[in-house]
Order: sequence, then C-alpha cells, then structure tokens
Amino acid sequence: MAYAERGISAPPEVVFNTATDPDRSSAWLPEPLLSAVPDGDPDGLWARWRARDTDWTAELRVAAEDSGGTRARLDLVGDGRPDRLADQALTNLAREVADNLQAG
Repeated sequence: MAYAERGISAPPEVVFNTATDPDRSSAWLPEPLLSAVPDGDPDGLWARWRARDTDWTAELRVAAEDSGGTRARLDLVGDGRPDRLADQALTNLAREVADNLQAG
C-alpha cells in the first residue's frame, strides 16, 4: 500500500466533486482503476474505487484546511509501484481541479 497527501487550492467539495466525476476520472486515476466506479460518502468527502479484474483499490479523503484550501489523501493498493502512482495521481487531480475552476 502507498499513500500520498497534498494541498489543493480549492474548496473540499470542488476537489471531491471533480475527483468523482466520471468524465474527469480518466485524467487523474491510475490506469488500472479507469473503469472503476467510485463508492463512498459524498457528505464525508471520501470515495473508494475498486478495479474489477485486478487487486487495485484507491481511497480518497479530502478535508478543509485552515488556509481555505483542501488537504487530499490518496491511499493506493496495487501491483508494481503504487507509491509513485499515488503521488502522480494527486498531482493530476490538482491539475484537473484547477482546469475545472478555470472552466467554470
């Protein structure tokens, strides 16, 4: 198992909604999870993805920071190097959130 954490300059609800939007998940989730559908708790701002044909899982939790942004944590389980993929996935999610904010 690997995890990564990072701050994202957006409200937690925006980060969570962007992360769980099926049209945006391919831009940030690792490839083994692209066909996975998230489940979780939108009110608690956490979601979990499970790949059907592999052992890959991802769990994302987002929370408000005092600075007005969001702290995101991604736990990733899978074959290979999930540690590198977890950090890259959060970097991609932050980019997708920024794109989402600019478009809206």
